[in-house]
Order: sequence, then structure tokens, then C-alpha cells
Amino acid sequence: MKNEAIKFIANDKQKQFAATVRKNVNEYFKENRVSTKGNASMVLKTAVMLSFYIVPFIILLTIPMPAWIGLLLVILMGIGVAGIGMGIMHDAVHGSYSRKQWINNLLGGTMYLLGNNVFNWKMQHNILHHTHTNINGVDEDIESRGPLRLSEHARLRKIHRYQYIHAFLFYGLMTFSKLTKDFIQLAKYNKSGITRKYGVNPTFEFAKMVVNKLIYVFVIIGLPMLLADFKWWQILIGFFIMHWTTGCILSTIFQMAHVVEGAEQPMPNENGVIENDWAIHQLKTTSDFARNNLFLNWYIGGLNFQIEHHLFPNICHIHYRKISPIVEQTAHEFGLVYNLKPTFFNAFASHIRRLKELGRPLKIKTV
Repeated sequence: MKNEAIKFIANDKQKQFAATVRKNVNEYFKENRVSTKGNASMVLKTAVMLSFYIVPFIILLTIPMPAWIGLLLVILMGIGVAGIGMGIMHDAVHGSYSRKQWINNLLGGTMYLLGNNVFNWKMQHNILHHTHTNINGVDEDIESRGPLRLSEHARLRKIHRYQYIHAFLFYGLMTFSKLTKDFIQLAKYNKSGITRKYGVNPTFEFAKMVVNKLIYVFVIIGLPMLLADFKWWQILIGFFIMHWTTGCILSTIFQMAHVVEGAEQPMPNENGVIENDWAIHQLKTTSDFARNNLFLNWYIGGLNFQIEHHLFPNICHIHYRKISPIVEQTAHEFGLVYNLKPTFFNAFASHIRRLKELGRPLKIKTV
């Protein structure tokens, strides 16, 4: 189903939740005289996260070392670039890092450190995922393909039966596969007219993506081959391990907020209508987890506050821990379920159980 055909139609009571939660959250910022964007702590985090990626890479290029130390450094790079994606790029592309758009554009460009394309991410994540969360056939974040079935509305295959075991192996291929998948994805956006719809020239965007990817490959693979004291095959293995580390972290964290117990996957009716308000739809399809884990909040850029993020994507993640009780209380006042997993391990276990459910035929309850 085309995303343009899907509409959210709500009654007055449903619309009232959106207005009330928006009012309550806005009052928090007004009363505390706090900007909704980032602050000095975001600048510090940016420096730290970039260092986790760039410093190990410089060491690999300039200092001879045993292969096992090089392995540790590429894993550290993978952890660092995942942190960059979650805690810097994500906010910047949403326009929530800074009030100055050139700063958002600059830091959104950190996605190029993975060889991936910013425009593709904006379309897949900001537009399709955030607008049509957990709707099969539109939200590409739950697109079921190959050995993974992330939607209850997707075709069930035998290989999905044990996906709760093998899923994490394939999660690690996320950023690695996007090195080539970006071309297919952009071609699809160009053909459907999405690219021009958002004021971007398809030919220029495609050419820019090719140049950026060639530069990335030269820097991340070519420079080590020219400067580092490693064999070519060791460099390629290190490149793969770095990407696998990043992809596994990113995919797992994202899925723990949407493919868990209690996160619904509604489908529009025959007229392409979701009979609910968009804000309530976000509440029903999203989950928070480990809200009191300060280190996790810092490292994953508040992605454990996905309810708040989906309702207020233009607010920087550093504020989510403060506004989450406001959102939760407002939801309860309207009799709505606020899906919260208390700890990381609760959410992780719930994701595994959901993967197991999705890998088996739907059980029909009988009275």
C-alpha cells in the first residue's frame, strides 16, 4: 500500500490526547525556561563519540600492533560509530540537535562515516517510519525479508521458526548491507517521485551518493592498505567486524522499541484508513525501556524513550527522561496504555519472545 493512501481519522476524544500531551510537555519547557534543543552536554557527547571512532582509526593507521589489538580497536570503532548514529546523527537529522539548521546538517552528515546516505535515512526513518510506525508494507524498519519476519502481517516461512536465535546475526549486517542497498532504495524513491516531492534533484542526489561512498571506501579501506601494517585480508575482516558490531547494536536497540510485546502492528482498513489519532497510534506501536539506566540513556541517545521521541521528534533526546513522566501520566488520564519495560533485560527478553511469536503461526484464542 502506498503511504500517500494511508490516513489517520480520529474522533474528538482521541484528538484531545494529542492536544493535551503537547500542552503539558510545552508547559514543562516554559516553566523551566529550557530550550527543547541540545546543550553543552550534547557538545561534549559529540566530542566523545567521535573520538571513539576516529582515535582508534588513527592508531590503526600509525602504530604497528598485533592483529588481536587491531581487532579490539575495530570493535571499539564499531561501538563508537553506533553511538554517533544514535546520539548525534539521529537528533541532527530530526533537526533537534540545534536551533541552527547548518549545525543539524553538519552533524547529520556523520552518517557518511558509515558510508550510508543521509537522504535515504531521512526518507526511510523520518518520513516512512515516523509517520506510519509499525504499518506493514510502509514502515521499512519492520520490513520482513529473507530469514527475518518482523511483522505479523508478512508471509511466514519455515526459516522464521528459529529467528529468535539467528536474528542477531543478521542484525549485524544492517549497515554493511546498506552500502549497496542505498542504491536500490534511492532508485525506488526516485522512481516513485518521493525524491522530487521533497525538493531534491534525483540525478544530483544519486551522483552525490556515489562520490560519498567512493570516498568512504578509500578512507576506511584504502588508507589502511596504504599506511597500516596489516595484510589486505585482515583489513577486510576488520572492516566487516566494525560494521557488524555497529549494525548489531543499532538494529537491536531499534527493534527493542517496536518489535516487543505490547507494541501493536495495526493495518489500515480497505479505504486506507487507520481509525485512530496519529499520536495514539504512536503510543500503541512504541515502547520505552530502562528509563532509569543513565549510562544507557547517554550511549543510545535516548532511543529507550521511543514513545517520547515519536511524539516529539523535534525535541532533543537529553530531555526525554524529564518529559517521560508527563507523557505517561497524560496517557493514563486518557485511559491509554503506556508500554514500558523497566530494564534493558526486560525489553531484550520481550523482543526475543516477540520474535518467537512472529516465527510461528498465529494462535487463535478460543473461549
